[in-house]
Amino acid sequence: MNYFSEDQVRKAAKPAEVIRAIREVFARDFHATLQMPVRTSLQLSAGILLMMPCHDSALPAAGVKIVSVSGEAGVSATYLLVDPATGKGMATMEANYLTDVRTAATSAVATGFLARQDARTLGIFGSGRQAIAHLAVLPRVRTFRRFLVCGSGRRNLKGLAAQVKEEQGINIELVDAQTCVRESEVLCACTNAREPLFDGRWLRPGTHLNLIGTFQPDAREVDTETVRRSRVVVDTREGALAEAGDLLIPLAEGAIDSSHIIADLHEIASGKKIGRTSPEEITLFKSVGCALEDLVTARLVYEDFRRSASA
Repeated sequence: MNYFSEDQVRKAAKPAEVIRAIREVFARDFHATLQMPVRTSLQLSAGILLMMPCHDSALPAAGVKIVSVSGEAGVSATYLLVDPATGKGMATMEANYLTDVRTAATSAVATGFLARQDARTLGIFGSGRQAIAHLAVLPRVRTFRRFLVCGSGRRNLKGLAAQVKEEQGINIELVDAQTCVRESEVLCACTNAREPLFDGRWLRPGTHLNLIGTFQPDAREVDTETVRRSRVVVDTREGALAEAGDLLIPLAEGAIDSSHIIADLHEIASGKKIGRTSPEEITLFKSVGCALEDLVTARLVYEDFRRSASA
């Protein structure tokens, strides 16, 4: 069995290729070939353990990601890629960056379909790995001129700004929540917040939001007003309706009903449903993360290794 370190995965999982692969797989009518149970969640004394299996016979590929999430250690992930014809393990890979890049790439796919073409300001809530990944990946689908960051208070934001400048050549502006919301045309929430980060009345017409941080039914990054004002798309309905507190809480309040979710990412990517319908509309993409995104990305890493080995 092959083993891939975090550095090897980072070199192989090129953002442009991950965006392309995720866009292509969601555009395909994969439901007839895909086995993807809603992920299993186990409560640990210090956090949560998640297991995310997936098999798509059309690729063909199969695998499972194991993730631990805790306030102390953050997120730690490992991926096992399996040969579906034999059931034997093909590769084990450290999957922290794999998770970061596939999440940001999925946000980029959604942004490509839902954000205004003339969006020039990207706002980020958060200061961790996902915030950095979204700053790196989303400029591949829109030409941003300004980058605003409202941090979580857990990190030295000046250090974050220096890191992003060195690694990506991006100058970020450190701002408060109201400035981040009012002045952003694409807004990404990349936090583990349990309560809303901002007042939904602050959103400007035409904003697109990507919500990727929280994934528990009793936690949310945005308030009911934000959801009520938005045209909502999810990565998968099954995952969103099982885990997404951003949507489950407004549903329980009676502020929206299930028809407020106008589409999943497959329906948008395949053209079955329309995303944005006007320049003034607020659009919202809620992602809880799905195992198909991990499988596609792990397969890219493995195929890159095979090409290098045969060169």
